[in-house]
Amino acid sequence: KWVIFSSLLMYARTQRRYGCRAMMLETVAAVPGMVAGAVLHLRSLRRFEQSGGWIRALLEEAENERMHLMTFMEVSQPRWYERALVVAVQGVFFHAYLATYLASPKVAHRMVGYLEEEAVHSYTEFLRDLEAGKIDDVPAPAIAIDYWRLPAGATLKDVVRVVRADEAHHRDVNHYASDIHCQGHALREVAAPIGYH
Repeated sequence: KWVIFSSLLMYARTQRRYGCRAMMLETVAAVPGMVAGAVLHLRSLRRFEQSGGWIRALLEEAENERMHLMTFMEVSQPRWYERALVVAVQGVFFHAYLATYLASPKVAHRMVGYLEEEAVHSYTEFLRDLEAGKIDDVPAPAIAIDYWRLPAGATLKDVVRVVRADEAHHRDVNHYASDIHCQGHALREVAAPIGYH
């Protein structure tokens, strides 16, 4: 329900300005990997135990989501109040997600899996409108060409495709992490899926 409500709220706020909608999605999506990675990192230090690659996998996810945010900030050129909204949303979501993760990693990872499903859906709509010509298929920002090693003539359509693929991977990783917890295991007991990017 929270995913649907937040999606409707963002959609109402940004309507068809997909660049801003993507920016707001990525503002939220950039938080969980960092929070979960930091919690696991500190737990690993306290308990003198390995993480099974999960710290790296989650921090890679956070970095990848940060690059999504940086890319869509280039695309949308947000106004000052949209930048302020990014700061506010990150502040609130960071604390809410940290509390959720400390209380139940299983629920936290499942929630992120559903958020990522919504992101895949949103980017599919974005791509559909790009392909239909409803949105100008502008040249890809240099930051995206460099990060995803896209060809020099890449366009926004190419960026949306690779971002959507990233989101699908994050969705699968977080549902997998939640499933591990549902089976009564700690993440460190099962090797993390790393090195996708």
